[in-house]
Amino acid sequence: MRSFIISDDSDTLLAMRIAGIDGVMARERSEILKAVDMAVADEGIGILIITETASKKISESISAVKLSAKHPLIVEIPSRKGSIKPPDYITSYIRDSIGIKI
Repeated sequence: MRSFIISDDSDTLLAMRIAGIDGVMARERSEILKAVDMAVADEGIGILIITETASKKISESISAVKLSAKHPLIVEIPSRKGSIKPPDYITSYIRDSIGIKI
């Protein structure tokens, strides 16, 4: 199994390619959807890495793939500009899930 990245940032894509991870640049919603469909159809891709900003553009499709597909594992990463999630993302997620303030 190999990893594959879908990035809307050229620097992030370049860094992953240097690390040996193949991928594509996709900035428009239709390009991102096409790349995700291609990655899901490829049995050799075990981990699909996607930047947070690209994932946000197709969040409903990403959720559907996570719920229905057996592979690939989808991992969202921040781009070189940083995360779009708030700094207390994990803490608020736990608080909302189980009702305990940490």
